[in-house]
Amino acid sequence: MSPNPIAGTGVFLLGGVAAALYLLPFRAVRGWAYETGWLVSVLAGWLVFPLAFDAAVVPDFFAVIASDGAAAVARTVAFGALWGVGALCWALMVRYLGVGLGLAVGAGLCAATGTLLPPIVSGNAASLVATRGACIVLGGVLFSLVGIALVGAAGRMKEGEMSAEAKAKAVAEYDFAKGIVTAIIAGFASAGINFALQGAPAWEKAALAQGTSATWAGMPVLTVALWGGLIPQAAWVVLQYRRNKSAADYRRAASGGRLAANYLLSASVGVVGVMQFVLQKVGEPLMGQMRYISFGVLMASAIFFSTLVGSILGEWRGTSGRTRGVLALGIAVLLASFVAISLGSRG
Repeated sequence: MSPNPIAGTGVFLLGGVAAALYLLPFRAVRGWAYETGWLVSVLAGWLVFPLAFDAAVVPDFFAVIASDGAAAVARTVAFGALWGVGALCWALMVRYLGVGLGLAVGAGLCAATGTLLPPIVSGNAASLVATRGACIVLGGVLFSLVGIALVGAAGRMKEGEMSAEAKAKAVAEYDFAKGIVTAIIAGFASAGINFALQGAPAWEKAALAQGTSATWAGMPVLTVALWGGLIPQAAWVVLQYRRNKSAADYRRAASGGRLAANYLLSASVGVVGVMQFVLQKVGEPLMGQMRYISFGVLMASAIFFSTLVGSILGEWRGTSGRTRGVLALGIAVLLASFVAISLGSRG
């Protein structure tokens, strides 16, 4: 696949749309405890969907995974498990802060750690400034952090302007303190997914050698990373079942006819959520030598689109013109960073 950074950035932007929208179907789930819908979502999106996808696009998935030994599997699963902890907190931060502010803080930290640390840890830090284009890309990534900070500042200003009633109407379980704590944990732990996705290049080569399209060669890596993510999810759900006695939810719903809808809505959360990482792996080959920036662009676009979604949902209603101005400036800075990254990636 020939490098095409503009197209690659466009693919990452689509991933940002998926990241901004995937939790919304949970709003329509009725009569289930949160952990019930969450387990359905992760089983559908992190286990069933990737394996079905691999069966369609990779000739021999298990031969690919066996090609680099048990250590590669263990490493990918471990980083996936770290991301799984972050994913739990990710969903909680949106519950407490809303789509716009929650993703601004969490994705901001995630973008910084997930983009800059992998090349540093792997001993390739020089690649961050190896060429003029790489320097422009790095500047674009850092500039996106300015936009993220501005969006976060607007959220903090909103905190001081809205009444308790208005906050509850916009975000039913709004709690700034709990939200910030979970967002910080989510931001750092969720970066584990990028370490996992960048950590098994031999699998991608093995998939290509089998005749897998370059577009889908990264799917085996993502699938194993998701297996790791399932471990903390399952442990958390079991604890919640014991605490809330909610395991019977799978056989019931609040009112007539909603049980099937609950399953479908929850499953869609998992599938759409995983699509952001599918699109990351699809877009990486298009970035050439600068594939390491994929995660930063994905997270910055997630913030951009989640802020728009939050505005549509009324999360910023009732705030001052000054707060909305800071929010608009943050979005403009994010857009400018996308342009800089795309131009720099061309060389």
